[in-house]
Amino acid sequence: MLLAGLHVPILLAGFFAPYSFSEQNRDRPFAPPSRIHFVDANGVFHARPFVYGLKDDPNTIGAFVVDMQRTIPLHFFVRGSSYRLVGLFPARMHLFGVSEPERIYLMGTDGYGRDQFSRFVYGGQISLAAGIVAAAISLLFGALIGGISGFYGGGVDNLVMRGGDLFLALPWLYLLFAVRATLPLHVAQWQVFLLLVAVIGLIGWARPARLIRGVVLSAKERDFVAAARGFGASDFYLLRRHVLPQTYGVVFTQMTLLIPQYVLAEVTLTFLGLGVGEPMPSWGSLLASLQQYYVLSSYWWMFLPAVLLIPLFLAYFWTADALQEHLKSVPL
Repeated sequence: MLLAGLHVPILLAGFFAPYSFSEQNRDRPFAPPSRIHFVDANGVFHARPFVYGLKDDPNTIGAFVVDMQRTIPLHFFVRGSSYRLVGLFPARMHLFGVSEPERIYLMGTDGYGRDQFSRFVYGGQISLAAGIVAAAISLLFGALIGGISGFYGGGVDNLVMRGGDLFLALPWLYLLFAVRATLPLHVAQWQVFLLLVAVIGLIGWARPARLIRGVVLSAKERDFVAAARGFGASDFYLLRRHVLPQTYGVVFTQMTLLIPQYVLAEVTLTFLGLGVGEPMPSWGSLLASLQQYYVLSSYWWMFLPAVLLIPLFLAYFWTADALQEHLKSVPL
């Protein structure tokens, strides 16, 4: 449930984000996060939550302070910027917002005055999609190669496993540097995304392939497989019907472990400038501004995207542990 709850705002990013990921407010660069209140400075309780406005800091140029004299009520289910729900259906309804021209910044703004919370939920669509698709590619190749290797054994097994050792030893970061260097300087964003996913996914097949191979080595010796072979079942039928289904538990467990690893890989590569670039947001691009010392030292809320990744990764790891415990209790 926790994992689903963390993914719903990302899947429905347009609804949960109060603004478009590219909407700029140049009058509010690096504005601090808005705190939600129910009790104002005079001790009066408000049934409707509110935030305080911002004003220029008289002591520091370019900084802002909370204006305790201006309360901004929070509204729910408001009409705002247009978007496509799950990328398909045009919509303008947002979960929350404030009356124009006021603004609410739950995670502050970046140097262009863009709402960090809106960019975080939109950026999750790219980062999570990269992790999920790359994990699916790794497991697809891992199941295919590991299944064939374990089922046939012998020279095929030795060849495949030595190839797996090579992929485990590859420095994938430098490989991606080399691949990116061979491409034109200006590449479409969708091409960069596909390249990123393909390289991460294809390099990562070796570890799940080893685990699946071990399960197949055990499964092919079971009595029901020998009985099916005795009745004339083909190798393809045995793999599809009896052997590979035994690996589903390992596949699902590996999926929950690989997704956060590959999301982190995407974040790292985008942080280094190898991923999807502006204006498209991803979790790596939200952290890229931390490479500048004055941002690192002055604006603590720019770390919030990294902090929010921790519960997401923990949810995946807890799910993997739960799957492993369930598999131990299920008789083979």
